[in-house]
Amino acid sequence: MIEVATPFDGDLPVLISVPHDGCHIPDDIRSRMTPAGLAVPDTDWHVAELYEFARDLGASMQIANYSRYVVDLNRAATDDVLYPGQLVTGLCPLSTFAGEDIYNEGEITEQEKAERISTYWRPYHERLTSTLAAMRAKHGYALLWDAHSIPSVVPRLFDGKLPALNIGTNSGKSCAAFIETAVCEAASASPYSTVLNDRFKGGYITRHYGNPDNHVHAVQLEIAQRTYMDEATTVFDAEKAGQLRATLRQLLEALLSAARAAY
Repeated sequence: MIEVATPFDGDLPVLISVPHDGCHIPDDIRSRMTPAGLAVPDTDWHVAELYEFARDLGASMQIANYSRYVVDLNRAATDDVLYPGQLVTGLCPLSTFAGEDIYNEGEITEQEKAERISTYWRPYHERLTSTLAAMRAKHGYALLWDAHSIPSVVPRLFDGKLPALNIGTNSGKSCAAFIETAVCEAASASPYSTVLNDRFKGGYITRHYGNPDNHVHAVQLEIAQRTYMDEATTVFDAEKAGQLRATLRQLLEALLSAARAAY
């Protein structure tokens, strides 16, 4: 059986999803890829490592094992466009963020796409669904934190230099206002530049699972990679990461405190 994710079960009603940290590519797909694709440059490098502290807090984690080039877990299985009018990457990307081809030749057929959805996409989402349901049954509510990172400058996707912390709540639809306020206030009190619902408003995971009327609150955080690594080499910077972890801890504690106060 293929293990699409590495899970960790905690005691708190907090689930941290890390859908883009995986680098594994099955051999049959790898054999068709270009050097640019094989380098998996669009990986959310070291995000799982960055959030390791959350396990000690009691949060659950679900970390993808496979590259987003196999299938993007933060896109709908129907491959709906997340940001109309803007350049976006699809469910099974054919080019990198820089515009380089991922495959040597040919398209991904609808049959192959369906197989990737069945093998890699669906199991990840089935576990997200069951974990959140269990949390809600036990605690009365569930908090989903979708953890991402991206280079600070990606001209094909956005203009200029990205703020350090990019919070997405699907324009306030994926979580209650008190959750959004608590997280944003904690971020604003940090030493990092912060923006809410700007270029990154939350992908499929945030939009699909966030259901505040049903007491499931989802927040996406897209972190500019300069805050914890060398973007040119993708080497993890322990000193920078330590400083960022202090802020991430404050954000998660604000998230949980706001929910506890409300419930």
